[in-house]
Amino acid sequence: MISPLPDAQEGAKSAILIEARHISQAYHKDSAVDLQVLDDVSLSLHSGEIVGLLGRSGSGKSTLLRILAGLLTPTSGDVLWQGKPLEGPDPGIAMVFQSFALFPWMTVEENVALGLEAKGIHGAERDCRVENAIDLIGLGGYENAWPKELSGGMQQRVGLARALVVQPDLLLMDEPFSALDVLTAENLRTDLVELWSENKLPVQGMLVVTHNIEEAVLICDRIMIFSSNPGRIAHILSVPFAHPRNREDSAFRQFVDHIYALMTQRAPIVSEADITSGQGQAAQPEPIFKALPQVSITMMIGMMEALAAPPLNGRADLPMLAEKLQLELDDLFPLGESLELLGLAELEDGDILLTNEGVHFVLSDLDERKAIMGHALIHHVPLVKTIRSVLDERPTHTANAERFRDELEVSMSPDYARQTLQTVVGWARFAELFDFDEEGDRFFLEDDGVE
Repeated sequence: MISPLPDAQEGAKSAILIEARHISQAYHKDSAVDLQVLDDVSLSLHSGEIVGLLGRSGSGKSTLLRILAGLLTPTSGDVLWQGKPLEGPDPGIAMVFQSFALFPWMTVEENVALGLEAKGIHGAERDCRVENAIDLIGLGGYENAWPKELSGGMQQRVGLARALVVQPDLLLMDEPFSALDVLTAENLRTDLVELWSENKLPVQGMLVVTHNIEEAVLICDRIMIFSSNPGRIAHILSVPFAHPRNREDSAFRQFVDHIYALMTQRAPIVSEADITSGQGQAAQPEPIFKALPQVSITMMIGMMEALAAPPLNGRADLPMLAEKLQLELDDLFPLGESLELLGLAELEDGDILLTNEGVHFVLSDLDERKAIMGHALIHHVPLVKTIRSVLDERPTHTANAERFRDELEVSMSPDYARQTLQTVVGWARFAELFDFDEEGDRFFLEDDGVE
């Protein structure tokens, strides 16, 4: 487990606002072991800092945020709010959600005032606070507008004003800019950082969940990088730049590249010290089948062809490639990792490069590409090999998908099991290894595919 801050930094920081200690969260599954979402997560946030929780979708960031907000009780571990156990929602903690979550039958002013009314603040004080919050966040003149009359960016400003009007000590934000277009998100992000830097926000600290690497570096003082399945804090970084930050600065770009490199590293080997600190718990066996992302063959081919073409010539910096192909982190990483899984590309120090087999694939005609993909799937994806073997052995060359779905659910959630089978079907169809009858929920071999 990583300690939140080294001792030297602890002394230099202001008081701890909120602290999570050994938080784990699991959900019970009827037919198998519990699904672990968070595993032994510890962190702290101090007064005067913005902390980012950075990771891919499904890594447990939003679950942790809800635990810190007092909206969800963890399976184990505890949360201290200003030194005392957090037992449910606290008036000193406010939250901004990814969806704007406005009441459509209320005006901007009425939506913003909701939190004050819940706290029993009425009359002149209510009106003054609402007006100040609306003006602070740049919504002056829109007090009587309905949510449907506002753009997405303005609706999210209403959500921010509603959170700030109660003057919380801690502001939690769950991917607050992800539902906005690029320009609107940039404007709102910049305004928020300016207000924070000028000490105009009535909050002592902010915790921001994001899966956008540049966004985290632009906003945060510290970044906690989450790994997935289950969610753990893999790295904690201090951001060395003063506000305002220039994304075109070479040092900024190098820092972003460093985070890409960290997030594409393979999981570390467990050391003897780690095993000793586990208090004698038996290690869980490695699952035979692993979850696969929803990555299509078309997307993989498109990335390989883009990589192979000049001026990249087989190798590219991941941030640059993401910008070139207009890919979000949650699209880029699964693509790169799927190509690496199949032996068609490698991820190295924040770069992606085609292997010899990947180059061979790009230069081949369609039939040869199918053969290369088939060979890669059989040799690198155990689930594909298992399904094909079962189909080959049976006289009918068919097999119910439920059998494989049940096997997958031993080591992953039902949603991931369905997603993994969907991915396998798409990959196998391209390689002509087998097909899938959706209505009958079964795998089968075409007559000309039987060996």
